[in-house]
Amino acid sequence: MSIPSVYGASGLGRRHPVTDQGVAALAVVSALAVRTGGSVATWACGAVAVWLVGVPDRRARSAGSVAVGWGIAAALVVGCVVVGSWRSTTAWEGLTPSRLGPFDGWALVIDDPQPYPGSTRVIVELDGERFETWHRGRAARLRAGSWRAGEWVRMVGERAELDDERAHRVAWQHVVGELELTWASDVVPGRPIDRASNRVRSAIERGAGTLPGDDGALFRGLVVGDDRDQPPEMIQRFRASGLSHLTAVSGQNVSFVLAAAGPLLVRLRPWWRWVVTLGLIAWFVSLTRFEPSIVRAGVMAGLSATGFVLGRERSPLRLVACAVIGLLSIDPLLAWSIGFWLSVGATAGVVTVGPWLAARLGTLGPLATPVGVTLGAQVGVVIPLVWVFGSLPVVSVPANLLAVPVAGFVMLYGLPAGLLAGALAEPAPWLASLVMLPCRVGVRWVDTIAVLGERFEPGGSASWWGWAGLVVAIGAIAAMNRGRHGSPSADR
Repeated sequence: MSIPSVYGASGLGRRHPVTDQGVAALAVVSALAVRTGGSVATWACGAVAVWLVGVPDRRARSAGSVAVGWGIAAALVVGCVVVGSWRSTTAWEGLTPSRLGPFDGWALVIDDPQPYPGSTRVIVELDGERFETWHRGRAARLRAGSWRAGEWVRMVGERAELDDERAHRVAWQHVVGELELTWASDVVPGRPIDRASNRVRSAIERGAGTLPGDDGALFRGLVVGDDRDQPPEMIQRFRASGLSHLTAVSGQNVSFVLAAAGPLLVRLRPWWRWVVTLGLIAWFVSLTRFEPSIVRAGVMAGLSATGFVLGRERSPLRLVACAVIGLLSIDPLLAWSIGFWLSVGATAGVVTVGPWLAARLGTLGPLATPVGVTLGAQVGVVIPLVWVFGSLPVVSVPANLLAVPVAGFVMLYGLPAGLLAGALAEPAPWLASLVMLPCRVGVRWVDTIAVLGERFEPGGSASWWGWAGLVVAIGAIAAMNRGRHGSPSADR
């Protein structure tokens, strides 16, 4: 949301022929087409999309131009349905492994190893297809835990199919089967970009190592989304308090990276600024292992930068909708990633519901915008959260108000500080600890808010009663604001 203001002047450029609401409707149609094909729900939303795309300015146009507008709207909707359905079918067909049985060769490590209680999971690529491997036992887990994304490992094992339930759960990662590992030996570095990313992450790990206890693991989660070493208790309290999104890198992290580079970017000519910005975004997305949330944020940032160069309007709603359409066309399996939908939902809620609420909560003074944005994000994620986890913590509202500003500081300061501390960790550990002191204070604050949030979250039906009371309170505040100042639209 702050990307346009970081990157360049907002409100700049020519208008688009399709309204923001029309593009958002097309994004919904694309998502439904990917998930359900040409279902009744898809075509029903398609009819709404045709109306939203074709209606604008119809009174100011001739009958012929209006007819052309309706025709273009219908073509766009049909195109989204056809492309979405076709790409989804093709992607699911591609999850059938072309080869099973023995494997003896080099495997490409796709992502950093993920530790679980009693085992470690690693996704590897064998002959162009992705398989998951499970490593059990202390020696095997230590060996696998030292691998990094982009490295090549010599492996021998047996390729096997996944059962239907497991295949569906890991489909968004393009995993087609399991490699039952017999042994693994040599490890060689990967491509230059992978080696560079691993060096940066290693430096941040060394810097985070100067923090006591589990603070280092939480720091890495806030800065680069690396939550591998977070204990189960920490993961649970962040979920219970509605703060788990802080350890999943997203648009906020991308904005901070661009903000840090802002003094350089504003001195460059527009096209050079665009090239450098896309390079920074690609580097950070690679650094954070192409998580769905950061890919969505990176695409939005790239679209914003491109719009600036081309002199086009860059409204946040249009950016998120275009990102959804583009990403689902390229990788339709993202539609089965809960992280992707939480990221999209939160962003859409912040840029639509957030400002609408903030304009009606003026009696809260400086808290109007933070409260509106926080509630907007909660509205955006209510469906995926309740659908998958069955709950929506009511304590998430005060917890986010207290934790997000401090977490933002850790994200902004933490990346350069972690790199510097990583370089100083061996020659001058005391100086590295001094550099990381602000991060230590910030991380402790965020974790304390999570602890208190978990403690005071009522859970169950009490949470829903809490939300009902909060809605009533927000409505009362909005009514007070209307009574004092008239309608929000009148003030504008």
